[in-house]
Amino acid sequence: MVESFSDIVLIAGNSNKQLAQEIADCLAIPLCSANVSRFSDGEISVSIGESIRGCDVYVLQSTSYPVNDHLMELLILIDALKRASAGRINAVMPYYGYGRQDRKEKARTPITAKLVADMLTTAGADRVISLDLHADQIQGFFNIPFDRLLAMPIIAEYILEQEESIDNLVVVSPDAGSVKRSRKLAEYLSVPLAIIDKRRPKDNVAEVMNVIGEVRGKNVVMIDDMIDTGGTLVGAANALEKLGAKKIICAGTHPILSGPAIERIKKSAIEKLIVTNTISLPPEKKIDKVVQLSVAPILAKAINRIHSGKSISTIFNN
Repeated sequence: MVESFSDIVLIAGNSNKQLAQEIADCLAIPLCSANVSRFSDGEISVSIGESIRGCDVYVLQSTSYPVNDHLMELLILIDALKRASAGRINAVMPYYGYGRQDRKEKARTPITAKLVADMLTTAGADRVISLDLHADQIQGFFNIPFDRLLAMPIIAEYILEQEESIDNLVVVSPDAGSVKRSRKLAEYLSVPLAIIDKRRPKDNVAEVMNVIGEVRGKNVVMIDDMIDTGGTLVGAANALEKLGAKKIICAGTHPILSGPAIERIKKSAIEKLIVTNTISLPPEKKIDKVVQLSVAPILAKAINRIHSGKSISTIFNN
């Protein structure tokens, strides 16, 4: 894909080495030799085994669980690259951790998504690339270029390939915050949109209040940017089943799937859960209901176009 890669380097942290290797395979570029290890007290040690002086370096690291460890790995990798005289340092973060803390919802709380942006910039990142941010305004927290990629086309294409009866399909937004994303999916699939009105009495707890739109007798698709404990999607799916929905498919870019998520999904009305590999899933979370799609082709295309100074938006326009 890349005509000359003498000045482009891919380095992987420990968060998602399989995805990093898939990206490297798509670009036909080997991963740079780098060792990310720990001292006996838990301190992170980084050693880069090749010269990267003047190179265009892409650090591949999701800040997924354990979030703080993987974030520190990324920051230390960036610092090591800066001190090794890398030409440009690009932080490729398929999943941007702390993205939910993008504003002050109540008094005396931090805006941690902005803090992470400041840390990345201070460490020496020249550009950040990520997929499906929890809130688009996070891009404004950076004073360096930020490229926000979309996983929705991959998910939509999978649905079009798998679903025989698109005519009986409706996209349902699981909450008000997902309306924009759900509307795009509905437009892509050329199907109607419905919206769930819910309230969240406390963190990781959601209650369905009303459904705006027709779902009775319909096959339903719900999409969200991330799936954490599964409370939102499972609650919405069970409510839709009671309202007469037939097959219920859920999708999300980032499969955090923490705490009771897997057990909830197993027992829920969800027939299939479509996610991507922005976050590496351990074997115990790869249940029959979960389908994981690779975002490596999108990230590889973005890296190629950034490296060659071409537009990224054409990836999605096509």
